[in-house]
Amino acid sequence: MDRTIHLFDTTLRDGTQGEKVAFSAKDKLRIAQRLDAFGIDYIEGGWPGSNPKDMQFFELARNHSFNHAKIVAFGSTCRANNSPEEDHNIQMLIDAGTPAVSIFGKSWLLHVEEALKIDTLENIRMIHDSVRYLKEHGKEVIYDAEHFFDGYKTNPEYALSTIKSAESAGADTLVLCDTNGGTLPNEVRKIVEEVKEHVDTPLGIHAHNDCELAVANTLAAVNSGCVHLQGTVNGYGERCGNANLCSVIPNLQLKQEYRCVPEEKISELSSLSRFVSEVANLNPNHRQPYVGQSAFAHKGGIHVSAVMKNADTYEHVAPESVGNRRRVLVSDLSGKSNIRYKSDQLGIDLDKESEEIPAIVDKLKHLENDGYQFEAAEASLELLVQKMKKQWEDYFTLEGFRIIVEKNISGDSRTEATIRLTVNGQMEHCAAEGSGPVHALDKALRKAVHRFYPGIADMHLQDYKVRVLDHKDGTDAKVRVLIDSVKNDKSWTTVGVSRNIIDASWEALSDSFNYYLANQHEQTHNKKAI
Repeated sequence: MDRTIHLFDTTLRDGTQGEKVAFSAKDKLRIAQRLDAFGIDYIEGGWPGSNPKDMQFFELARNHSFNHAKIVAFGSTCRANNSPEEDHNIQMLIDAGTPAVSIFGKSWLLHVEEALKIDTLENIRMIHDSVRYLKEHGKEVIYDAEHFFDGYKTNPEYALSTIKSAESAGADTLVLCDTNGGTLPNEVRKIVEEVKEHVDTPLGIHAHNDCELAVANTLAAVNSGCVHLQGTVNGYGERCGNANLCSVIPNLQLKQEYRCVPEEKISELSSLSRFVSEVANLNPNHRQPYVGQSAFAHKGGIHVSAVMKNADTYEHVAPESVGNRRRVLVSDLSGKSNIRYKSDQLGIDLDKESEEIPAIVDKLKHLENDGYQFEAAEASLELLVQKMKKQWEDYFTLEGFRIIVEKNISGDSRTEATIRLTVNGQMEHCAAEGSGPVHALDKALRKAVHRFYPGIADMHLQDYKVRVLDHKDGTDAKVRVLIDSVKNDKSWTTVGVSRNIIDASWEALSDSFNYYLANQHEQTHNKKAI
């Protein structure tokens, strides 16, 4: 039995209908190239008849050679009482110059009679003539039966007649769409099995996630006979999104022995997920199965102890199989196993019987009780452990700082930070202006240490987050500050906690600088003045 599944990615079309998801034409090309390298069979680039940006993408795609994937243009059937030869949208599909096209038509009488307000036979004629015309122009035609499951549940005969019309006109694939995302897996399974008895053309599935069942419905459809599946990277899409290919692919390939992508490519799944998030300028979903940062993160001490002995105890697949990694979180739930694992991971030598481990665990629990959180601030954790082992010396010592914020009746506020540091035994006294207190402090600190460690210019603050910990205390509440810093493609996170947001920011900021300097040992460990 052939267990090959044809993957149809619609991140660039259906995915962009999701809130806050937008790509330029060049963004789309970058993602298409990455999807092609990953092993996706079809890449739906957009609707050329709807906007100039999508047509620009197809123009870019024509000048690029794809090794595996077919680029697909999307559109609708011709309009009522109109021939495909005279239909603008159909002509734009042909002008897009793609080897394959996907067109949608109505399967649900509710849409035919109330949305389109056309005769039911006219709808079937539109489907047939559009597919026929595109086939005559040498296109591979993927027919999307919109609202098929809702239509089938209310009038199975009519829903079937719509896809039979597409089949008789030569459609290469018939895709059953759960457009409203309200169908349950048992319904999908039953309907797909029944449809298979009436058509010979290969079937596909297009599921939306409004009941959080898009992945489950896709798996049910494949297990019932669909050989073509549609989805998006990270589940991006309209309303609650589409079937998430980052979950569908490993569920089929790693757990059910279907072939979705080349075996050697599935380990690139996590990097693909992060790449698309970055191009979309959206924060990755850390709790996303398989590819999320938290997918293989262990926190409870008993769990960690078991995972260290045999990873299968708390991991359903090896994280490396999808390009992810195991993480052990250190928190007030931690035990000795967490500290040992994390120390090994950070390259810190802790003897298994060392008396330092209980002290470190105790210190962490007290700090987390005070509001610190080291799960997302591993750089601060590493510094803490090194300091407790007395294997750490700060690269600079704060003598004091002062921040002035001046607000005039008109214009922006003016912020200035003055800082005094001891660096390599020398006093540095510097000032800088910034757009706010943290920005000014960051610039003043850079000035003070740059003469000794010029490499500091290569790192910068990437993200700054503040979390109020004691809401009942209002403006007197304790706050936790997380700072993400980056140099090239390496990033790290540090944490600070205080009732004074500037003190918390300084703690996270100074940890970030110290962590960077420590990891640039060869360039910066010589503390002689330059």
